[in-house]
Amino acid sequence: MKALLLVDLQNDFLPGGALAVTCGDEVIEIANRLQSKFELVVASQDWHPADHASFAANHPGKRPGDEISLDGRRQVLWPVHCVQNSPGAELAPGLEKRLIRKTFAKGVDRHIDSYSAFFDNGHLRSTGLGEYLREQGVDEVYVLGLATDYCVKATALDAVELGYRTWLIEDACRGVNLRSGDVERAIDEMRAAGVRVVRAGEVQ
Repeated sequence: MKALLLVDLQNDFLPGGALAVTCGDEVIEIANRLQSKFELVVASQDWHPADHASFAANHPGKRPGDEISLDGRRQVLWPVHCVQNSPGAELAPGLEKRLIRKTFAKGVDRHIDSYSAFFDNGHLRSTGLGEYLREQGVDEVYVLGLATDYCVKATALDAVELGYRTWLIEDACRGVNLRSGDVERAIDEMRAAGVRVVRAGEVQ
């Protein structure tokens, strides 16, 4: 079975949000159009406590975009975003939710970030997504969402590592691009790991 994984299509990542991804809203229409092509649709959702260690506001003197070491791992600091039970954490209002079977929260531990929809950044804790997909008989995963160079990339790489045949729907993603070329480098990294790259019009 193939599954469509919608990564972090949340208000705070859309234009006007706390961590807006340029043109992130363009992904919503493509996501809606693709859902009916899949037997299973699932979503991930950043769901941070307000005191999350990845927020620059929780590190005096630091600004969004700065990097720190967090328990020995490189951590980019972000604006406060997708705080649990806030409007910014809600799935985009324009997103068709009727076919989304289950939504998986990530980034819930204040001490460690979670880019991937499968695990936190240290692979210490599973979100339950991988186990759920196995239970449903999924062996093929198509990934889209926000943002290409962070959460989408981490999700696709983990999917390959877990043994899923993995596809990136390139035109259904948008990137942060903190540094010029980050999106292109992310796609190259995914390809090198075995992720197949397609466009929405090619999805059967």
